[in-house]
Amino acid sequence: MSDFNELNVGPKWYVAHTYTGYENKVKAAIERAVENRNLSHLIFDVKIPVTTSVQIDSKGREKIVEEKIFPAYVFVKMVMNDESWHIVRNITGVTGFVGPGSRPVPLSDEEAMSIEVEAKVEMDSFQIGDEVEIIDGFLAGHSGKISEVGEAEVTVIVTTIGREMPVSLDAKSVKKK
Repeated sequence: MSDFNELNVGPKWYVAHTYTGYENKVKAAIERAVENRNLSHLIFDVKIPVTTSVQIDSKGREKIVEEKIFPAYVFVKMVMNDESWHIVRNITGVTGFVGPGSRPVPLSDEEAMSIEVEAKVEMDSFQIGDEVEIIDGFLAGHSGKISEVGEAEVTVIVTTIGREMPVSLDAKSVKKK
């Protein structure tokens, strides 16, 4: 497997095949492994694409139902090397990666966008001074003003505990007010 290191092209989305019904357990186990082993520099995100719909039960009540778009698959954004491959491959419920033989093949950027594991954010829509609401992360629900705009992240000045604090956030974590 050591040829991963030579082919490494930075973080990409890979698809791990799991036992049917183990998707959420695999996702949680990967996230625990990242936290416990300090692997946030190798494994960045884990997603299970779902679609939600409203169904009406036999008594006429509405019920929101989530269905997996790709049952038995978990999408992992990671830097592929021996260590990250070994961690994900040995999670209980993972049967392997999608790709020929034992060589995982990353999704192209277009594929990742089309199945919505990688949301595209129009950075042109953010300007310094814009009022935004934080919609994801530990500051979700807070508001602030943009002080810097980067390639894929923004710096927001948030007032909390009576103090102004600059916070760098992924652009997907904020929305304009």
